[in-house]
Amino acid sequence: MANPQHIAFPVGGGRVVGHLYWPVEPAGPVPGLVVAGPMTSVKEQVTGVYAAALARQGFAALALDPRHFGESGGWPRQYERWDRKVEDLCAAVDVMAQTPGIDAGRLGMAAVCLGSGYAAHAALRTARVRALGLVAGYFRDPEEMRQKDPQGFAAKIAQGVAARRAFEGGAEAEVIPAASLTGDAAMTTPDTVDYYTRRAAVPNYRNAFAVMSREWFLPFDVPAAAPDLTLPVCMVHSEQALSPHWVRRFRSRLAGEADLVWLTSRGQTDFYDDPGLVAEATQCLAQHFARHLT
Repeated sequence: MANPQHIAFPVGGGRVVGHLYWPVEPAGPVPGLVVAGPMTSVKEQVTGVYAAALARQGFAALALDPRHFGESGGWPRQYERWDRKVEDLCAAVDVMAQTPGIDAGRLGMAAVCLGSGYAAHAALRTARVRALGLVAGYFRDPEEMRQKDPQGFAAKIAQGVAARRAFEGGAEAEVIPAASLTGDAAMTTPDTVDYYTRRAAVPNYRNAFAVMSREWFLPFDVPAAAPDLTLPVCMVHSEQALSPHWVRRFRSRLAGEADLVWLTSRGQTDFYDDPGLVAEATQCLAQHFARHLT
């Protein structure tokens, strides 16, 4: 696999940077995919892994640093705003449509973990996307989470609002670890901590999360996109990955054609970098996109 093409484009007054992976021997204009990833992640982590794997299957695939992360612009840093990530994905689809060598009529989105939510909402906002492939999706249902712990849920949102107001008042943006087993952190499972602090601790990644993100992150309603999604969707998951009951619920609410493939994993993040599991998941996506991006 050749080194990816480094690209940059403007979004909302900022700059988004990505790596575009090409098939080794493209035969004419090829279908294009934009790859969305987990919260706080950058293009050298899971999205790059999947973009490279999908390129080996004959697709041009783009992995991004969303605004506020990695090489991309945006202030404050490490600000997890789902609406801006959706904007970035839509802009990336437009860039792919205008890129020589990519067939503008055969575009889709692939996504991993919470990227599945970003991609689902982005697909509602751009008619260019013709198919979705969602791996180990985190289809978080804020209403269910609120009901389980109303006080804790509200307190974290209030914490995010207070942090934003302090930032807007001139204070430095408050940050906590993105992944940690101790103290307050955005991700607290051994699985995610091992991935972000050891296996995927690349130089472009910062293990940090702006507290003001909680104002946006906590209420992010992924299932709200499902009833309006009429394009074909392929979902790949495992009973050991995050919240399989949310996966089944999301699929049941989809308005269009939906395939759900169950694989075997140890947990969530081996979908990110285990070569065998990535190959299995990518093969499912490639077959899905080959059928629907014709």
